Amino acid sequence: MLDKITELLETKKYAAIRTLLLEENSADIAEIFEELSDENLILLFRLLPKDTASEVFVEMTSDKCETLIRSFSDSELHRILNELYVDDTVDIIEEMPASVVKRILKNTDAETRLAINQILQYPDDSAGSIMTIEYVDLKKHYTVEHAFSHIKKTGVDKETIYTSYVTDNERHLIGVVTARDLLLADREETIENIMETNVISVNTLDDREDVAKLFEKYDFLALPVVDKEGRLVGIVTVDDAIDVINEETEEDFAIMAGITPQEKPYLQSSIWRIFLSRVPWLLILMISATFTGIIITSYEKALSVYVVLTSFIPMLMGTAGNSSSQSSVTVIRGLSLGEIKFTDMLRVQWKELRISFLCGITLAIANFAKLYWFDRLVLGNADITVQVAIIVSITILVAIVLAKLVGCTLPIIAEKIGFDPAVMASPFITTIVDALSLLVFFQIAGLFLPI
Repeated sequence: MLDKITELLETKKYAAIRTLLLEENSADIAEIFEELSDENLILLFRLLPKDTASEVFVEMTSDKCETLIRSFSDSELHRILNELYVDDTVDIIEEMPASVVKRILKNTDAETRLAINQILQYPDDSAGSIMTIEYVDLKKHYTVEHAFSHIKKTGVDKETIYTSYVTDNERHLIGVVTARDLLLADREETIENIMETNVISVNTLDDREDVAKLFEKYDFLALPVVDKEGRLVGIVTVDDAIDVINEETEEDFAIMAGITPQEKPYLQSSIWRIFLSRVPWLLILMISATFTGIIITSYEKALSVYVVLTSFIPMLMGTAGNSSSQSSVTVIRGLSLGEIKFTDMLRVQWKELRISFLCGITLAIANFAKLYWFDRLVLGNADITVQVAIIVSITILVAIVLAKLVGCTLPIIAEKIGFDPAVMASPFITTIVDALSLLVFFQIAGLFLPI
């Protein structure tokens, strides 16, 4: 598609380009536009009808949006903004420099500007920050016929018309009715008789990740958001919930890898920005890793006598680190999905203890066989005695048990005290486990060898 458009651009066949673009989905058009030069982007964007242009605009990256905004006249910008839902406008504003934000607000009407400012006041991780104020509300005394008329009249500017919310005169949420309910009901039936009164809603300050989980649990298309007094102030739609899940997943992966989460895609991020996102974690981990160095230094004399022990340190630390990562990743996933809570910590520890014992025994037996039968007898390494093989094998067993207990416990504690469990993942847990593995190794060695 991009090749076709490029060929048509060279011959200036703009009508053909417009026809070609209108056959595509808005998200696909946005993807094509991302590959164009700024000059061609501006040119082709102006070929799109108003409603399509606004849908494409929302799907584009912040850099391309900024390019378009700077090229728009005030009338063009006003026309595009009028077609956007308020929550989409807020998302765009949050990623723009101050000069662009000022221009966006200048070209929105007073009512929209007020709504934007209200949403921007909510914490970034709250339900209020991702909600839209464009929803269909009905009154309980409406008939189904009246409700349909109301939806036809006002629904064109709403983000969804499949779910309508019933409010009283003070905007308190008292019920919910779906399009299916309305279609199957008698035209003269009142909304009060067909609405669902047991409404699941969220507060404006509820964590947005918890809100997203409700969509997975109840298969909602939209979820009402109320204030402290129970008044309906907006809704969160399923597309916004999916965005939250994706953002939280990307953030967890970044933190688990020891990287500060980035808002922009990798190829669109500058070298300096990526450097700043990585170097603080590397510095912290480098400093924390000095603890393992201190432990090794304290046993320097023993290692000089039994040099063979040194060769097993990387393997022991690596095995323990991998074991802790298995447990921590599993527990973090369970925490994020709501499958594991703080009250389940003892159950999780008991389960991981049994798992770690089975894993430890298996690896210890395999390690002993490898060291004694292969390294000593086949390769002829006389330094590997039965005592050394026993020391390393027992260390593996104990290190795996400790590593898995640490890996499953720290994320649960982190969430309980308000930290992101992902922070306790691979980098920090591995550093702690490395230190524990060395301590266990030298302590067990001291029981069998005169060190």
